[in-house]
Amino acid sequence: MINIFVYGLDQFLVGDLSEQLTEVLAKTYETEEKNIIFVAPNDMVFHNGVEQTSWRVIVEVRLPEEFGYLQQQAKEVILHYVSEVAVHVEVTFLYYSKRDHYESINKDYPLYLTEEASQSHLTTDSYDEDQELTEGDGDDEIYTGDIFEGIVG
Repeated sequence: MINIFVYGLDQFLVGDLSEQLTEVLAKTYETEEKNIIFVAPNDMVFHNGVEQTSWRVIVEVRLPEEFGYLQQQAKEVILHYVSEVAVHVEVTFLYYSKRDHYESINKDYPLYLTEEASQSHLTTDSYDEDQELTEGDGDDEIYTGDIFEGIVG
């Protein structure tokens, strides 16, 4: 498994990078796309008390030792793509022995959600579009009544 942690970049930009880079890095590393994962921690980068987010991006690539011989090619690919959305980019490769890596895959479920599958959980049979909402019903309704009604001043 090749895990790419991107610090100091908007999570949605990391999602875009994942979409652009997964196939390219899989080819670079001579592995299947399913072995590439991007992680976008909810974080910010600071220097001397000043936020550096999207100005200075730190990328950590955590991967098995066996891929070490492809580091230069991977570095070039990562720097090329990340430099399109950040001013300064730092890339660090952290290698681990396969004997130090474990994972549990539930065979009853697909390995990854797809765009279609991730959207399908948003719809339910219990919601009826024709159902009339009353004032204050639903999470997206704004109360427009008198909030001070009944309060004696």
